[in-house]
Amino acid sequence: MIKNFKWLLLISLTFAACNNDDEVVVEEPLTAGTANFSKYVALGDSFAAGYSDGALFKAGQKNSYPNILAEQFALVGGGVFTNPFMADDNRGGFSIGGNQIPQFPTRLYFNGAAPVNVSGVSGTVLGASISGAYSNMGVPGAKAIHLGIAGYGQANPYFGRFAKTAMSSVLKDATDQNPTFFSLFIGGNDVLGYATNGGIPTSQDPVSGNDITPAATFNSAYNALATALSAGGRKGVVANLPYINNLPFFTTVPYNPVPLNAATAAQLNTQLLGPVKQILTALGAGSRIKTLTASATNPLLIRDETLVNYSAQITGALVMAGVPAAQAGLMGSLYGQARHANGGANVADKDFILLTTRTVIGTSQVGVPAPFNTVGVTYPLQDNRVLTASEVSEIKLATDAYNVTIKAAADANSLAFVDTAAILNQLNNGGIRFGTFHMTAAYVTGGTFSLDGVHPSPRGYALIANKFVEAINAKYGSNLKGVDLGLYAIQYPAIIP
Repeated sequence: MIKNFKWLLLISLTFAACNNDDEVVVEEPLTAGTANFSKYVALGDSFAAGYSDGALFKAGQKNSYPNILAEQFALVGGGVFTNPFMADDNRGGFSIGGNQIPQFPTRLYFNGAAPVNVSGVSGTVLGASISGAYSNMGVPGAKAIHLGIAGYGQANPYFGRFAKTAMSSVLKDATDQNPTFFSLFIGGNDVLGYATNGGIPTSQDPVSGNDITPAATFNSAYNALATALSAGGRKGVVANLPYINNLPFFTTVPYNPVPLNAATAAQLNTQLLGPVKQILTALGAGSRIKTLTASATNPLLIRDETLVNYSAQITGALVMAGVPAAQAGLMGSLYGQARHANGGANVADKDFILLTTRTVIGTSQVGVPAPFNTVGVTYPLQDNRVLTASEVSEIKLATDAYNVTIKAAADANSLAFVDTAAILNQLNNGGIRFGTFHMTAAYVTGGTFSLDGVHPSPRGYALIANKFVEAINAKYGSNLKGVDLGLYAIQYPAIIP
């Protein structure tokens, strides 16, 4: 009896094993749902183009989210998707006369110690054009209003190189292709230029300043784009905008990276910034200057143009205290609108130090005598090096308005909608896990963003593509699977094969 039971148990286990080994999982056939991907065009800015590591280059274009999307669309009837590829050398940027143009440098790579530009000169020549109708209409530097401007290629070389005519607009070149499906991800540059320049408007600096696009202007431009692209019931997907101050470009450098020993901290407190703090305290503004400590976490000294300028009062008080007039005048000019940077969880009071500022902190300011010349310590970081809390507030106000416009346009035109604001928030608060991988918004180590701190890495672009797929599936009943994020690198090497 026991023997027979053992045989019965063995037989049952054998059948179970066979059933597990030979089990056939029937995959549901992929379908486009109610969407038609036979002719897909992508409109947008540098994110759509595949910009990465501070440049546009061919490998980055291949890993753009529209290109990844098009590969998925091809599985359900999607047609050929074309990109206006840069030169095969993968250096990025533009050259002229055999020289790299400084405004369009080669891409960055990590040399083991720091991000540096790849050597050599780009084979993409400024002003040279390529012919053809291109599916990827992503244009680095473009704002929402730019996509509808005839002749925009004359102002933007990225579009100029593949525009159909000298008077083409991005929108017209796209709609002339009679697309059946489109994606539109635009608006980041409407605040980004202002932010990456430290919040300097053109009224303050006509040459390098950059303005936030007024909400009414964005609303008009965006609705015109959405209406034209959706004409005839055409289907598509749009995406809103994250708060850009949450990008690594603004979150990597801490507000308090200044190391001081006890002697230096005491000297600054008693002989340099201390006297300024005393004068400001008498004026009711003593909180501008902090008491420094023997530690590695002292706050940076910055200039805040929104503060009342007490230069004259500081100069006068120092002269009365016996400080030589020249030195008193220098201190007044340096510290009249100076304060120590603020950190903490409250964004309303937080300053964001730009990623590019890290290379100047602690250096000596040319033309300023010691000990007043140490950048970020005794010489205040200037406005273009810091995004202050008040400037962040302006950006947030504009972004909120833009996002209301984008969501309303998506609803009015029955389009799929991607919430990139929520995605970046998740990356900054715990990250996104898949398999054994973990993606966050941390600079370099997070795997999501490239070395310029703004644009995604290959894996970051794949994540965006998958989020677009999720939105498309939800809206149009398709069942696209997305891509395996683990197959995409988090950095490009110095030499791309």
